[in-house]
Amino acid sequence: MTFETWAAFAAATAVLLVIPGPTILLVVSYALGQGWRTALPTAAGVALGDFTAMTLSILGVGALLATSATVFTALKWVGATYLIWLGIKLFRAGGTLDAKPREDAVSSLKMLVHAWLVTALNPKSITFFVAFLPQFLDPKADFWTQMLIFEATFVTLAAANAFGYALVASRARAVVTNPRAIGLFNKAGGTLLIGAGIATVAVRSGQG
Repeated sequence: MTFETWAAFAAATAVLLVIPGPTILLVVSYALGQGWRTALPTAAGVALGDFTAMTLSILGVGALLATSATVFTALKWVGATYLIWLGIKLFRAGGTLDAKPREDAVSSLKMLVHAWLVTALNPKSITFFVAFLPQFLDPKADFWTQMLIFEATFVTLAAANAFGYALVASRARAVVTNPRAIGLFNKAGGTLLIGAGIATVAVRSGQG
């Protein structure tokens, strides 16, 4: 794996992670209701959840790679299309972040478990990883070494992203509840995702 490939994966991951989904809505809800103390347990839960979902996805991707190079290549095209679709969806999402404060007092362990379950059991997570990971894999390089690097990178960025969201929600609530700020954020992220998908298609076409 080249440094450029890893950097492209890390950049795409960072953009994808900041998109508010069920996991981020849960993190923000806890932070809005109970403050900054929720940041560490929810971030840890998100990291464990992504580790669980990504590990399951890696097993599926590995099976596809071993079974058929044609299917694996097709999956890369599906993944590129998926990135573009996510980008369009995010661009059109507007300025809503439907996170209501959770003020029910729960322990840090319960928050961690809740974040883990919401992240790991989201069917879209596994689907996403199966479509996303092949974009950056080199079939000629050692599969498990690449997966170890990609998984460590993704889980680290996921935990940092959740931690950041929790801190912002607890300290600067006006930002996460401001439709204009969220709308601009969504449009910027959507544009980056569409660009990533188109760039991937262009690379595939050039290689074909």
